[in-house]
Amino acid sequence: MGLLDGLLGNASEIDKEKVEEDFAPIMADGEHFELALKVIRDMYLFTNKRLLLVDKQGVTGKRTEYHSIPYKSIAHYAVITSGHFDLDGELQIWTANSAEPITKEIKGGETLVNLQKALATYVG
Repeated sequence: MGLLDGLLGNASEIDKEKVEEDFAPIMADGEHFELALKVIRDMYLFTNKRLLLVDKQGVTGKRTEYHSIPYKSIAHYAVITSGHFDLDGELQIWTANSAEPITKEIKGGETLVNLQKALATYVG
């Protein structure tokens, strides 16, 4: 996926080594990245211990929300793929203590397959 996909909001894989370098201060001992996806400014980071949702907010993107979800707390998840007329896919994650899912939009594409594979690998 290239620059155009990123501008259109499609998720694209990003270099795990670069992400590990950037996020080293908040990583646990022995934690490493398995898959790193970026959608415009937001990131979906899969480590061997948790899913980290990084949401850049505001015009400048300086304000950032880090949502850390340990895999053991994920009760179930849904990945909704895009249809013919709806180009948006969606990730929904229900945690053990929440009735409402955490919902993130992803514009379809091959990356949804990688997202589902990562969730299937670590959740369960």
